[in-house]
Amino acid sequence: ACELCEFRTAEPRNLNRHMMTHTGEKPYACDLCDYRASQLSTLVTHKNIHSDERPYACTSCDYRAKTSGDLKRHVGTHTGNKPHACEFCDYRTSRPGHLKTHMRTHTGDKPYACDICYYRARTSGHLKTHMRTHTGDKPHACDTCDYRASRLDDLKRHTLTHTGDKPYSCGLCEYRGRTSGHLKSHMKTHMGN
Repeated sequence: ACELCEFRTAEPRNLNRHMMTHTGEKPYACDLCDYRASQLSTLVTHKNIHSDERPYACTSCDYRAKTSGDLKRHVGTHTGNKPHACEFCDYRTSRPGHLKTHMRTHTGDKPYACDICYYRARTSGHLKTHMRTHTGDKPHACDTCDYRASRLDDLKRHTLTHTGDKPYSCGLCEYRGRTSGHLKSHMKTHMGN
């Protein structure tokens, strides 16, 4: 039995493996990146991210996953099972990590900090996008011209200049705009000065 928690096992090797959860020891190292694991099976699962192999197949569609956990989360999209509910609004999700991220919209918590300026973000993805303002990286390229954008939303907005689409419509007149900002400016024409 573990002396630090309620874990019990008859196998000494299981106890040794369990103790690593308390010590933080991670003896298994990936030879392709800096990742380390406390269990060999966890390292084997991790190594799937370095290959294109997707051994776990969904029985409802063509989706294939690298890990059994990824497949389990995907299957939730078919069943509609969303057991994780926000206590402050109607948000529900099949993934506990998504709920944790969502909760930051209520708490205002922004745990991801830019090390160059004072920007803070709710998600690592938002911080990654922000970092492009410092690096100048513009990974999103227009298929029609040489335009490149650091944010996918900016590329989508730019693409409308080629298609002529104006998806934002005024509910008071026939005006249609390419961006929500254009519509917002237009709406001021309906308000008295």
